[in-house]
Amino acid sequence: MPYIDGFVIAVPTANRDAFIGHARAIDPVFLDAGATRVIEAWGNDVPEGRLTDFRRAVQATPDETVVFAWVEWPDRATRDAGNRKVMEDPRMSGDASSMPFDGRRMIFGGFETVLELHR
Repeated sequence: MPYIDGFVIAVPTANRDAFIGHARAIDPVFLDAGATRVIEAWGNDVPEGRLTDFRRAVQATPDETVVFAWVEWPDRATRDAGNRKVMEDPRMSGDASSMPFDGRRMIFGGFETVLELHR
């Protein structure tokens, strides 16, 4: 079953087009490193929770939108090798200040698939 890297990011809403451009430039690096799919999803129904929620998780301000993204890999071994390739890829050598969001507030992690259903 696939291995998933998941990400939640707060992006200034005014930077939507810049974020999409950034993703179009960076996401192919993951595909070239062995990922099978990359999804970037712009939040448009991200409610406030009573105790916690996506917005609080990334300290999103009122002028920011939450982005939920993931990278699918065939398996953990491909992901581990792929992430090493991604970090060595010259396309990833840009200055962090050029990102259209504050990467320090991004949350991320790797997830083992335990159930997968298809129609």
